[in-house]
Amino acid sequence: MLAKDIKPGTVVEYNQSPVIIETVTVQTPSARGAATLYKFRARHLVTRQKVDITLKGTDSLPDADFRKRLVKMMYRDADQMHLMDQEDFNQYSVNLEDIEEQLPYITEALDGMYALIYQEECVGVQLPTSVELTIAECDPAVRGNSATARTKPATLETGLVVHVPEYIKPGERIKVDTRTGEFLSRA
Repeated sequence: MLAKDIKPGTVVEYNQSPVIIETVTVQTPSARGAATLYKFRARHLVTRQKVDITLKGTDSLPDADFRKRLVKMMYRDADQMHLMDQEDFNQYSVNLEDIEEQLPYITEALDGMYALIYQEECVGVQLPTSVELTIAECDPAVRGNSATARTKPATLETGLVVHVPEYIKPGERIKVDTRTGEFLSRA
């Protein structure tokens, strides 16, 4: 796949290992005849380490032996999460330590989650950009407290703590950005 065609979310092979592209930066040359550089920030699918890749526009990376499968969480035990494929009902298991950063966003009702399958083994999950979660506890709202928009910490059903506007109450469902962990809106 040519460097100019690689987009965020694409899985390619780099140094004989699968990486998923997270960000792309294009650096255009100031001199005539110089090549446009594409700088990629990627994450190794197996080790979860960040990798920086710089390529010219005509360079290419091979596609990885990789699949994305739409899944739902069935259950999780002490060290693994068990997922079910929504199309052919295959079951996959992934170590909790491999998806530690994504755990606070995953519930059994989550739709749009993909299992990342490399050489017939689940090496991680990809979450939708936003998820709906219920507020378990937060401080009560105080009327007329301030003329400016203020926030307060709220603990969600998964244990994640997010700053929400003061008018939000316990039991409400909110949307949270899975990339930044920030409050987006009421659900």
